[in-house]
Amino acid sequence: MKILFGVQGTGNGHVSRCRTLAKALKKEGANVDYIFSGRDPKNYFGMEAFGDYKTFRGVTFAIVNGKINFRKTVQRIRAFRLIKDVRELDLSEYDCIISDFEPVSAWAAHYQHRECLGISNQMICQYLKPKEYGLIANVIMKYYAPVTKPVGLHWFHFGHKLVPPMIDSFQLSPKEDGSIVVYLPFEGIDEVITLLKSFQDHQFICFHPEIKQISQQKNILLHPLSRDNFTQALINCSGIISNTGFALISEALVLGKKILTKPVAGQFEQIYNAQCLQSLDMATVMENLNKIKLKNWLDLPSPKPIIYPDVATELAKWIVSGQKEPLLSLSERLWEQTVFPQQVEQRIKSLGYV
Repeated sequence: MKILFGVQGTGNGHVSRCRTLAKALKKEGANVDYIFSGRDPKNYFGMEAFGDYKTFRGVTFAIVNGKINFRKTVQRIRAFRLIKDVRELDLSEYDCIISDFEPVSAWAAHYQHRECLGISNQMICQYLKPKEYGLIANVIMKYYAPVTKPVGLHWFHFGHKLVPPMIDSFQLSPKEDGSIVVYLPFEGIDEVITLLKSFQDHQFICFHPEIKQISQQKNILLHPLSRDNFTQALINCSGIISNTGFALISEALVLGKKILTKPVAGQFEQIYNAQCLQSLDMATVMENLNKIKLKNWLDLPSPKPIIYPDVATELAKWIVSGQKEPLLSLSERLWEQTVFPQQVEQRIKSLGYV
């Protein structure tokens, strides 16, 4: 089977998730071409799993000081360039088109009257219809990367045919080292450092795109972005502080790390993610860089890990076999294999799910 896989490049979470699925697809014998959009090509890293991938400009949100700036977002859009890329992307040689919320591949499939499989956390809106998604958000979710078969990834199914997160297997550390990993790429680095310096009794490892080399500022180890170094720090740490994207939160949940998360202001997807985490008692949420919230969170114990099945392998087999099994059946099989900690199970029951 020959597949074209379009990946949203604006966040490292999309790339991380698709890296996991890429490895599984390769094991199943699929021949996959990858395209990425939404990021300057020189800023991609850890891309070995994708082979000779291609990049497009695509469409991305402009985020300034932790908030979406819609004026700058509109200024960034190059409509004629996007239309040209969509029209010139020939899909005739592919048996299957997949889009992880990537607009060029999705719109090319739409334009050429091809089926398009959408696999991403964003696809949950096709099922859950979150009230947090207003008119603008619903228009964006409908037209940004339109697909014919949405597969929504989520931390819980909420009674719909969603599937659990796709996560790489980790070599667990026998003992946490007490450090806190901080990944707030949409916040200003100076504001993050100011917040962390107030807690001298704790060691923070801060990864940020503005950091170009490793350095130490009192109790804060500043680190440039690196997938391998980040993964090792995540495995060893006692907790994470991050924005409310899907992939990193998912990794922290399966590793049993306590989570303090700040959704990007105006980012409806992250706001909804944060509310889901709160409702399921999976994380602590702060609306801003709040010292009181951080102080209280630092005193919390580590939670029990969530055990999710090998979703990437199951999805890869499902895709390569021609998606013959109904999505509902696949969803039910995967959730039957999921094990939640007791406090999460109690929240799930209180919400009316068994």
